Amino acid sequence: MRPLSADWFAADAEVVAPRLLNKVIEVGECQGRIVEVEAYTADDAASHSFRGRTARNAVMFGPSGRWYVYFTYGMHYCANLVTGADGDGQAVLIRAAAPLGGIETMRARRGGRSDKELLNGPAKLAQAFGIDLAMNGLPAMIFDDGVAPPPQPVVTPRIGISKAIDLPRRWLVPTPRAGAGPAVSPLSGRFGDEPGDV
Repeated sequence: MRPLSADWFAADAEVVAPRLLNKVIEVGECQGRIVEVEAYTADDAASHSFRGRTARNAVMFGPSGRWYVYFTYGMHYCANLVTGADGDGQAVLIRAAAPLGGIETMRARRGGRSDKELLNGPAKLAQAFGIDLAMNGLPAMIFDDGVAPPPQPVVTPRIGISKAIDLPRRWLVPTPRAGAGPAVSPLSGRFGDEPGDV
């Protein structure tokens, strides 16, 4: 697998987000294939960076290719990948992935949930990978293993937010349904652990 460099993430979040689909996230022994993402930029009222740099969101302002991790609802962590040039204040939220490696560890962290429910939401994903505030600002290990992003990803407005709700900044790997067009991946969608505004 080829690791993605910091330069790979230096484009706008709306460009990087769909390109991240089918890339592989690795944290320790755990690996998963990214199937759902959302983009957040500084001109976006739903973004943590919208009102400028703070102690909480400083990592969003660069350098790119690092984790921006935040705590929400007093119980969940959410994992984002910083994008853009230094000072831009943007990131891509990793909403869901398909488990590939370290599955027993993920199961233990997720309390014996089914494999379908290991990584099918942003807080679930962070818990399964053991991502918390200790990783905030650290370089992310994201790999290209040769599986291309889908040529026609599902594109929808973001979910679990209260501002800028109509922007089409959520991308998903489609799965075919018999007799129908592309459908949302069964590993993605609304899962009850929405992070709120990013």
